[in-house]
Amino acid sequence: MSVHLHWFLPTGGDGRTLVDRHAYTDGGIRRDRITPVSGVRAPDIEYLAQIAKAAEQLGFEAVLTPTGTWCEDAWLTTAALTQVTERLKFLVAFRPGVISPVLAAQMAATYQRISRGRLLLNVVTGGDSTEQKRFGDHLDHDRRYARTDEFLQVVRGVWGGAPFDFHGEHYQVEGGLTALPPDPLPEIFFGGSSAAAGPVAARNADVYLTWGEPPEQVKQKVDWIRGLAEREGRTVRFGIRLHTISRDSSKEAWATAGRLLDDLDPETVAAAQQALGKSESVGQQRMLALHGGSRDKLEISPNLWAGVGLVRGGAGTALVGSHAEVADRIEEYHALGIEHFVLSGYPHLEEAYWFGEGVRPELAARGLLAAVPSPLEGVPAVNGRPASAPGGAPLLVAGGR
Repeated sequence: MSVHLHWFLPTGGDGRTLVDRHAYTDGGIRRDRITPVSGVRAPDIEYLAQIAKAAEQLGFEAVLTPTGTWCEDAWLTTAALTQVTERLKFLVAFRPGVISPVLAAQMAATYQRISRGRLLLNVVTGGDSTEQKRFGDHLDHDRRYARTDEFLQVVRGVWGGAPFDFHGEHYQVEGGLTALPPDPLPEIFFGGSSAAAGPVAARNADVYLTWGEPPEQVKQKVDWIRGLAEREGRTVRFGIRLHTISRDSSKEAWATAGRLLDDLDPETVAAAQQALGKSESVGQQRMLALHGGSRDKLEISPNLWAGVGLVRGGAGTALVGSHAEVADRIEEYHALGIEHFVLSGYPHLEEAYWFGEGVRPELAARGLLAAVPSPLEGVPAVNGRPASAPGGAPLLVAGGR
């Protein structure tokens, strides 16, 4: 089982800070209160294209694009980026409760043809009732998962190439059909830590995603989902969502983590913790429990830092250390059955290079993934040296002007 490396597209904005204040001090609700913040980058298509191209060049297999109020639409943004990339896949997050499953199946089929087979799907059931209601969804937490179960059954049914009928509590479909099914069928990534989420993952997911908890907790989740899937007669693969701060030395990496932490004042942390504490997501509550809102003892496991979760929802932990140390931790999770690593860092462009040029070669040397072919592979040697070797290019001498 090899490692699959994926990166993240910050379609809500990026920057050199963890504070989610990309454009508006009040979260963007009142657009007349615009406060410039140093080092913040808007999620314009040119910047996102830089990240996508860097991820492709560095050997990442795919990029995850989030969904929600405060980010650009994932389907439209990534469809545009398929036109400036060649191999990179797009892990498109979407909410099943706000779109018809037959329409979603058709959109996925169209996307596969436009991108030549580069779509992956990340199903986000939703753990925040306020956010769900904003999109017109008024179901409670457990009923949302029951609806997701039906949604995915319909999607897979209409991908079958023949009229499909479905009669459930949430969906009534007669003759549902995707005239031209996607080829290949997109893999479905799914996350959820609640008792309501587990069986849905076992029945429908290709890859179950967990946030970056300490290895023992991750093992418990893997065992839980694997057991549920076996009862369904299925096999589910596993992935993990983490941030990374990888540097040439451990000291440099922890200094970077410290700088990010220094940027967080107590009021900002308190406000973020209060907001995140209202989430219905069991996974989010597990993230909050890792640090309890305190700046003390944020290294909750070797090289696993919970500082991100002080102010940001979702994935709240980062692998911090030298390139070899980060590779050690990835190898440790891999031994537990984790195959897909969905990674990110602040800023996403620079951190993609730190990881891609530092950690990826370490993983390749350990036989966990293939090395990235050099862009100079096949270029003729110069003066007896390979073009990819230092000093391989001819020396340019000034011509006197």
